[in-house]
Amino acid sequence: MGIGPRQKRAREYRGQIVSPGRPTVAWREDRVRFWQAIAAGAKTREAGEAAGVSEPVAHRWFRHAGGVNPQLTPSVSGRYISSSEREEIALWRAQEIGVREIARRLGRSPSTVSRELRRNASTRTYQLDYKASTAQWHAERRARRPKVAKMVTNERLRQYVQDKLSGEILTAEGEVVGPDGPVWDGKNKPHRGDREWVTAWSPQQIAKRLPMEFPDDPTMRISHEAIYQALYVESRGGLERKQSWHLRRGRTKRMPRARTRQEAWAHVTAKTVLAKRPKEAEDRQVAGHWEGDLIIGLKRSAVATLIERTTRYAILVHLPREVGYGLIPPKKNGPALAGYGALTMKDALINVMSSVPASLRRSLTWDRGKELSAHALFTEATKTPVYFADAKSPWQRGSNEHLNGLLRQYFPKGTDLSRWSTAEIAAIATAMNNRPRGILGWRTPAEAFEDQLRSVQQATVASTG
Repeated sequence: MGIGPRQKRAREYRGQIVSPGRPTVAWREDRVRFWQAIAAGAKTREAGEAAGVSEPVAHRWFRHAGGVNPQLTPSVSGRYISSSEREEIALWRAQEIGVREIARRLGRSPSTVSRELRRNASTRTYQLDYKASTAQWHAERRARRPKVAKMVTNERLRQYVQDKLSGEILTAEGEVVGPDGPVWDGKNKPHRGDREWVTAWSPQQIAKRLPMEFPDDPTMRISHEAIYQALYVESRGGLERKQSWHLRRGRTKRMPRARTRQEAWAHVTAKTVLAKRPKEAEDRQVAGHWEGDLIIGLKRSAVATLIERTTRYAILVHLPREVGYGLIPPKKNGPALAGYGALTMKDALINVMSSVPASLRRSLTWDRGKELSAHALFTEATKTPVYFADAKSPWQRGSNEHLNGLLRQYFPKGTDLSRWSTAEIAAIATAMNNRPRGILGWRTPAEAFEDQLRSVQQATVASTG
């Protein structure tokens, strides 16, 4: 069956186009909701839920945009037909309603509706059927006004940016030095792995240096934002995305500003904030309230420190590395082998705190580190509630911070703490507990803690007698 004159004129009017394939999952309104959620600090999955699209689609939107908000307006101008109006047109057209009646219902000119039916109908069928999804695809394709990036057309400028961003590191003899970079996988820079040695000027340094090196050449000008977009946004062109690894942070996608202000403390719940700690812990008159934290050494070695708020009695917890540390390559969501993973930390604290009488285990106040993210299991095993100090408020654990400062005499920063055994660390704790303290009337923490143990034993005997 041949092509009729009317269909032939319509095809010539719209031009030869490829098949639209699968239509886009969501239209402008959905993408606007998605990026509004991203700007508010939502994760990509949460932003996808706000837009009403699946998680893979949300991640694809974010990845293709390089994390750069396209700044879509909430809706198209009233001058243009929206996707919801196209759905109405398709429905009424299927009911064989005339063009003038459709225009009257939409409040538009009949010529606008007629032009829409001619320009955006499907070209994959003989009858030029009008489908809302295909019409929207045609309209979006036609509305694109891609501006060619400056570095695509200016070879000299692009070469300068590439040299300053990704140029080689040379010795005085002109020899290229540095490790071989990892294989490009499209993700952020490799974690705990070699990075390629490059010149690594920041986009701002490049942009500010251009006027100084080319004062008489106005074509050799570019903003640092344009360089960032050339790296992050696939459609901008000019630079390879792999070169984003040569940025200082090595991110392949831009981090939304609202996300950088968020704190990754999901393990801190409303029940475990410091405000929920019993008020009796404030004046230090009741023993049994502890403070804790880690002191970190070289190569992710650590020792956990505990101190009782009333007696200043200290307990040091040996945290040896797990089997396989240094042999098994680290990977995301892999086993924590450094010695202070959440489960390892929980087991170590249970082991040392179980030897303390229950009446002297009233609470434990910890820093916001994720090493105690399994605090619920610790509380279940020891009946000791855990509370977390406020962010960036070390004075709320003043006794522990003071203890950690004293311990740096024995465990200096930048030294490997894993070389010390449990017995050696216990010896340091004994030495600390036998130092006289002015706040205790020059008694030692060991003496003050012994008095508390004695009073607990006497109370137990009295209650059973």
